[in-house]
Amino acid sequence: MSGKLSQTGYASKKHKWMITGLLFAQQLVAQQTVTLAQAVELAIRNYPSIRISQEQMNATAAGIDLARTAYLPRVDALAQVNRATRNNVFGVLLPQSVIPPMSGPVIGSNNPGSVWGSAVGVLVTWEPFDFGLRSASVSAAGATKARADAAVKRSQFDVAAAAADAYLTLVAAAETVKAAQAGVDRATTITRTIAAQVKAQLRPGADESRAEAELAAAKTQLIQAQQATEVAKATLAQFTLLDPSQIQIANKSLIQLPAEQTAAPLNADLNPIAMEQSAIVEQALAQLRTLERSYFPRFYLQGAAYARGTGAETDGARLGGLNGLAPTTQDYALGFTATFPIMDFASLRAREAAQNAAIRSEKARAQQIALELKAQWNRAVAVWNSARLIAGNTPVQVSAARMATTQATARYQAGLGIIDDVAQAQRLLTQAEIDDALARLNVWRGLLGIATASGDIKPFVASATP
Repeated sequence: MSGKLSQTGYASKKHKWMITGLLFAQQLVAQQTVTLAQAVELAIRNYPSIRISQEQMNATAAGIDLARTAYLPRVDALAQVNRATRNNVFGVLLPQSVIPPMSGPVIGSNNPGSVWGSAVGVLVTWEPFDFGLRSASVSAAGATKARADAAVKRSQFDVAAAAADAYLTLVAAAETVKAAQAGVDRATTITRTIAAQVKAQLRPGADESRAEAELAAAKTQLIQAQQATEVAKATLAQFTLLDPSQIQIANKSLIQLPAEQTAAPLNADLNPIAMEQSAIVEQALAQLRTLERSYFPRFYLQGAAYARGTGAETDGARLGGLNGLAPTTQDYALGFTATFPIMDFASLRAREAAQNAAIRSEKARAQQIALELKAQWNRAVAVWNSARLIAGNTPVQVSAARMATTQATARYQAGLGIIDDVAQAQRLLTQAEIDDALARLNVWRGLLGIATASGDIKPFVASATP
């Protein structure tokens, strides 16, 4: 009953959770704007891989209840009515499941006449002690559940980090579109000016063609940036389950440099990846403890009450009518049974050796994960430090490029320069503006990399959300 109630409660909670997620998504669609924190929250709520992990955890939780049922006594009931012959022979019959067993004396006849027979009974079996086997089984089921729980947290972390990265990619694409659009606007302005001058025969037609070629190249760059934006929206929509056309980002804080800070030291043990691997090791150890407690005698306290009826006499005579249909002869029995799997020693020893090897393998994998997380953290810190230096340099690049564009345009309009100088200066300015926007975002991306290696992106999300 408690299992059904817990399943019902979970179904109700799951239904409420799904409704809340849908309402939250509808609210975001109505707002037309998604912040980084909202994107991460939607991904954690809706992405299918997380729901898969959660259902697997629910299955392992039920496994704990299943393991605990081993403490309960086993009760078997039987009721039977049959019509059969009464011939019996003396001799041994090896254990099998084909020929029905028969009780009663050998009457020395081979008569096809049949009689009624009936039986009803109850057998109760309970294991009073087990040298810790059932406790080890429950602990193993708990370790399995802990591993599934760690897998859920790892899935949530992976999806959240991927959604945050997708959001930063979308912001970068949007900033690239802005810079490319500014390049198109500048190219359009100079092209119109030159076209008017060519029409007034103040400039050669070659200058107009050169300007139009630069304008076409700028438009191509803009189209490519817009394509990257749509692809980034589709990637973010994959995690949030929103329609890509409905996604609008709130990137005010992300286009500014984050506050000065130092990278927090790495504690690899707190990373969900490392925590999941630790849970895997604990599960393997729990399974080994179960195997170590398997080679012990099993003791069972048994009690039986039963009754039988038959239409046959001990001398072979048959009772007519419905005699035998009612179980008129009663018996009971109490007993204590011990079993010991003597020949299982070799197989259990081999299984323990295999389990020990699996434990050593998982521990080695845990060490490998710790090294990989440390290397990932070191790379993220290096990228972050370089990104900060680049972000401090790109404003100088933009200022110089803007000044060069202004000067080249002025020289050209005064007849002291050529159109190639203007085109080159405009291309440098557009690229400088793109580099400047991406440099600031790369600082944020470096912080995300550090947070991902550390195993906690919540502080990053809070600082990056306006």
